[in-house]
Amino acid sequence: MARANAAYYARRNPFADFTTAPEIGQVFGEVLGLWAAMVWDSMGRPERVLLVEAGPGRGTMMADALRAAAVLPGFLAAAELHLIETSPGLRAEQARRLPGAIWHDDLAGLPPGPMILLANEFLDALPIRQFLRDDAGWQERWVEDGASTLRPTEFEAAGEPGDIRERCEAALTWTAALAARLGAQGGAALLVDYGPAESGPGDTLQALRQGAPADPLADPGTADLTAHVDFAAIAGAAGPAAVHGPLPQGVFLARLGLFQRTAALTAAAPQRAAALAAAAHRLTAPEAMGRLFKALAICHPDLPLPPGFAA
Repeated sequence: MARANAAYYARRNPFADFTTAPEIGQVFGEVLGLWAAMVWDSMGRPERVLLVEAGPGRGTMMADALRAAAVLPGFLAAAELHLIETSPGLRAEQARRLPGAIWHDDLAGLPPGPMILLANEFLDALPIRQFLRDDAGWQERWVEDGASTLRPTEFEAAGEPGDIRERCEAALTWTAALAARLGAQGGAALLVDYGPAESGPGDTLQALRQGAPADPLADPGTADLTAHVDFAAIAGAAGPAAVHGPLPQGVFLARLGLFQRTAALTAAAPQRAAALAAAAHRLTAPEAMGRLFKALAICHPDLPLPPGFAA
């Protein structure tokens, strides 16, 4: 999965195969921008703060976020924009929308300082390992010559024959490094992705090509490969940092004022009313993205409860 997705993002336009929340409606990025500005305020308004996005796509979300965050005086002057992106093609798109951004291949390349990080549908694209339980115990699923095969493994977990367990070591390592950085240098991170709040068995590996499900093993590098995020495992990897959530995306966005912002946009442009209502519904309705997608915050322990996480 790791090599296939690296080739996919380096060579193809992923938005021909799937649509993310920022592309559905501007309100998503706007309310996340306000979240970032309010967190900065709760940090004591440092004169310099790294505003980071991991996996920024076309740059749509951050562009919307910066526009909305401008309502809080001083935030944009303090914010130093950094993007974690490895795809040359996507970097070029981001540069058109986000002049002045600084790019990095990974979290470790960021300069020191307090940080506010946003990541939407970043963790789900990281490579997973799958383990299958049979009568003899657990075996790991591998791919050889385009076909699935099983090998012995030292993986241990409770389960029944037929169960499949997934483990995303890349996501756990990344989260641990993020939490350590926030604990040492200050700040907060907001991770929005899809998956269950509690760990459990299941095969969630999926591929999308031209917006339709595809065989994950067919034509490596030509489809988007993703798997559900195990939010309980991610929270556990955050170590001593303060963890808030996960909350269903619909609940989180409603608490941040998505519906009020949608109403204001509708009043300003009545001709867009249907499109704005459809976007709000898709982002928040339980039968759409509102329940499966979750929001999780990781913060320095001294920070107050971040916006959206108070009942």
